Amino acid sequence: MLNQRVHRGQWGVMVVSLTKGDTLYSYKPEASLQPASNMKLFTTALALDQFGPNFQFSTDVLRDGTVGADGTLHGSLILRGDGDPALSKRFVAGGPGAAMDLLAQMVSTSGIKRVEGDLIADASAFDTTRVPQGWQRRYLASAYAARVSALSLNENLVWVVVQPGATSHDAPSISLDPATDIRVVSQVRTVAGSRGARVGAHTRTDGAIEVRGWIGTRAGERRYELVVEDPTSFAAGAFRRALTVRGVTITGATRFAPRPITSVRVASLPSPPLARMLDVMNGESINHYAELLFRNAGRTAARSQIGSVETASHLLQQFMTEKVGAAPGDVIAADGSGLSTMDRVTPRALVKLLAYANRASWRDSFHASLPVAGESELLRQRMKSTPAQGNLHAKTGTTNTVISLGGYVTAQDGELIAFAFIYNGTDRSNAKSTIDQMGATLASFVRSEQ
Repeated sequence: MLNQRVHRGQWGVMVVSLTKGDTLYSYKPEASLQPASNMKLFTTALALDQFGPNFQFSTDVLRDGTVGADGTLHGSLILRGDGDPALSKRFVAGGPGAAMDLLAQMVSTSGIKRVEGDLIADASAFDTTRVPQGWQRRYLASAYAARVSALSLNENLVWVVVQPGATSHDAPSISLDPATDIRVVSQVRTVAGSRGARVGAHTRTDGAIEVRGWIGTRAGERRYELVVEDPTSFAAGAFRRALTVRGVTITGATRFAPRPITSVRVASLPSPPLARMLDVMNGESINHYAELLFRNAGRTAARSQIGSVETASHLLQQFMTEKVGAAPGDVIAADGSGLSTMDRVTPRALVKLLAYANRASWRDSFHASLPVAGESELLRQRMKSTPAQGNLHAKTGTTNTVISLGGYVTAQDGELIAFAFIYNGTDRSNAKSTIDQMGATLASFVRSEQ
């Protein structure tokens, strides 16, 4: 049936009744295939198993020195990243830089008015690899391939804001949102009378953002999203700017190093509970969240090490073989999001994961994080007006060569079914249609009398 509908490519499928414990359908369940964002199901389960649904990360400000009666800190101020993916406008009200504004306000309220030392940005919770192996170069200018750092702000995206000059003789105003210390080089000119604009922005090899093009005097404000190349510097710059706005001056430089062991906490910004972040991650398929949560799981499991793909992948292998019961090598993780072309999973391993998650203590959080067919997020337009609508809940996966869907559906006879559909190839439209038809069929399933 699969190859009749799809003309080329490779399938792997497994469908199991979790109620009865038997396999309802399989097609090459041992095939090692690229999962795309179905990899996020593994990251979700690993994070929930490691932390629990109520766990919160904490981005901290610390001081290394004493504070005088006049509010002068005689030492350095430290911004310590905890791998929190939620330091963004999705969770902190007030705009892209609101998290740093809030921390700066806490520092000011604590009584610090002047820092006679440096600002230290500590991203040492993770290794320094910003781009996982297997991320194709053409991805890297896109928001879905944001760089990785334990100290990340606004999902490591910045807006270049361009305001036209009043006349063609006036240079446009170029600013960044959130405001940060990244240098901006403008080659943008104002064109009299036009409502249009043609502006491009990119990061140069020296770290500066270069903006080129033109904008009309009648165009109004234009905003252009750009992926930040150095997230740690970006977040530190935004924090330093926010401190200045709050009246806190720093006399020294910005440095990048682990926090001194003698430092004392001044302020903390906790993340939302893990379960809430997973709802957003899986609902909108945010790769940045998955990458940070994957590394966080790795560093927590190996406290003497830092978070990395290697530590997280090692933990995932242990989790899959020792708890889930998958065969060694059935899951190969080069990242936590599924964007890497080096990721591989078998449909059998994915269904085993779904079965384990369904009986785990955190099962409700796992289920709740998955989009619902015909109703929510990336499944809103799929399987509408079929028995799967409002019933089937699953994670999608899509790249130029992958269509996948993994999750659960309740059959007409009340059985809970776990399924994994993975297609690798270029006939993606027919593959997606086939998967949706199979999802609706499973929702209608009634076991014949034996």
